[in-house]
Amino acid sequence: MAGFVIECPNCGKYHMTQKRFFFFTKRTIDCDCGYTIHVKTDKVTTKVCPHCGNTIVYDQSKAKNAVCPVCKQKLSVGDGKTVVSFTCPTCACTLTADRSTSTYTCPLCDTVVDVQQQLGKAKVAKAGVASLIKYEGDNTVFVWKHPLEDFNLGSQLIVHESQEALLFRNGRALDLFPAGRYTLETEKLPILNEFYKLPAGTEGAFHSEVYFINMAVQMGLRWGTDSKVRLFDPATGMHIEIGASGQYNVRVIDSRKLVLKMVGTSMGLRQESQDSGVMSFQASFKPLILTQVKSRLPQIIKQNQINILEIDEQLALLSEGLRKSLNEYLADYGLEMPEFFVTTVVLPDDENFNRLRQQYADRFLNVREEQIKKETSTAALEREKVDMERQVLRAETEARMKVARAQGEAESYRMQAQAEAEEMRMKGYTYQQETARQVGVGIATNSSAGGAGGMADIANLGMGLGMMGGVIHMTKDALNPMMETFTETPPVLTTGWDCACGQKGNQGKFCQNCGKPQPQPEDTWDCECGQKGNRGKFCQNCGKPRPQKEDTWDCECGQKGNRGKFCQNCGKPRPQKDDTWNCVCGKTGNRGKFCDECGNPRPAVTQAVDTAAPDAGNGQEPSV
Repeated sequence: MAGFVIECPNCGKYHMTQKRFFFFTKRTIDCDCGYTIHVKTDKVTTKVCPHCGNTIVYDQSKAKNAVCPVCKQKLSVGDGKTVVSFTCPTCACTLTADRSTSTYTCPLCDTVVDVQQQLGKAKVAKAGVASLIKYEGDNTVFVWKHPLEDFNLGSQLIVHESQEALLFRNGRALDLFPAGRYTLETEKLPILNEFYKLPAGTEGAFHSEVYFINMAVQMGLRWGTDSKVRLFDPATGMHIEIGASGQYNVRVIDSRKLVLKMVGTSMGLRQESQDSGVMSFQASFKPLILTQVKSRLPQIIKQNQINILEIDEQLALLSEGLRKSLNEYLADYGLEMPEFFVTTVVLPDDENFNRLRQQYADRFLNVREEQIKKETSTAALEREKVDMERQVLRAETEARMKVARAQGEAESYRMQAQAEAEEMRMKGYTYQQETARQVGVGIATNSSAGGAGGMADIANLGMGLGMMGGVIHMTKDALNPMMETFTETPPVLTTGWDCACGQKGNQGKFCQNCGKPQPQPEDTWDCECGQKGNRGKFCQNCGKPRPQKEDTWDCECGQKGNRGKFCQNCGKPRPQKDDTWNCVCGKTGNRGKFCDECGNPRPAVTQAVDTAAPDAGNGQEPSV
């Protein structure tokens, strides 16, 4: 008695049948799927040759010797000893196939099942090798589901650094494990033990699922707009189209939220995946990234008034704005972008944009040309100022030299006059006597030469005496200015001031009769428009404000009229003003809290005191 394996045409499940000599013991077989297999007619079926890929028809009762008519290779059709059973990972139905089959399509959910992988998992579970649970993959994986789903109590779970493991049972997310080594025991699984009361000390297996989540930052993921972004450039007033691209880094911040909301029942999540059971991150989030970039990029450019021709200078600003916008949506999936980079902005290359570029270039050149002209004009003014200062310095030097020369000549004449006067004094006569002698000699000479009579001589003598007096006065008048130069000017007598009470000739600051203080001259000023004697802060005629007095000071080196903090001549810093004040008694320049003269305390209001105090920077009297 011998038999063969026949495949159900409906579900693909294999069944054993037996035959005797010349007839079959059973003509029909009832399959679990509800289909009735007619052995005589259904034994002829089709199969794809694993060698050449052609579909051939063969008799299952002679499957052991079946050969492909195209490539002449043996079909390796299973017999009863090579038929295996496995479970569909999607719908969990039981399937049967030949042991050498690589893939099998589930008839219920159309899932392409990796037969060898399912057989390997069953073998591992049966041998108890699943006592060590861990994942050591590359950094392109976000979530990885362990292929085994049955674990023994006491199995070791190893979670590496930058990983977390999430345990599922009966579709419920239970315990979350950080980095470390764990033993799967009921007392160490609080959430599992709460929902599922396992017998204490049991060593049986329990059905569960383990997801490993990669918490490390995954870097260098690329993005780019698939079409141009239309925006309105606020700087140029033009509607333009630009493109953008770059890279970003992403990481998981909430493992449970990512697995529950995105991964679900799939086998995991990778950056890019071609496997139907594993999700692709870039394929899933590409619409979100492109939508946010296209909508937020024009807004950021408009809000920050970014010139499209200078957009490369603002790439960091654009990147940060887009990163914040994307993280608001990624947080719902337990993800975050720590860095988002806009590395390239593609500008339009049409005629209008090229014309705009040329306009900006021309405007820059014009502005630069005006700056050069301004700098040239400023340099010319500086040169004129230096030349003028040099001329002023030369004129001052020449004036000083003339004064010194005149003083030298005057001193020389004075010394000569002193020598002549000393000589006359030693000889016993004066300048007037010498002058009279000279006049007399002249008269005598004239008389002898003319031969005139006595009356003429007398007349000439009288005339000579008169002339001698005139010469003496002329000489005196000539010497007086020179002598005044070397003598001290006598003090000018002041007439004093008159008080309103009638007292005249007051010499002090207070009236001798009534004690009133000396009236100060009115603080008036003249305007440029010609109005004189203005008393207020504005001109009575044109309304212009009163010009402020320049804050100048004199240096010890002799340089006067300095305006800055340092001397123009020697570079010394401006001296600090002494904190002095004037008393009502007339004492000025007090430095303490009490008057040095009368002992009165310093007034509390310092503004009026500062107005009357002398300027300590230049030593000048304060203006009234």
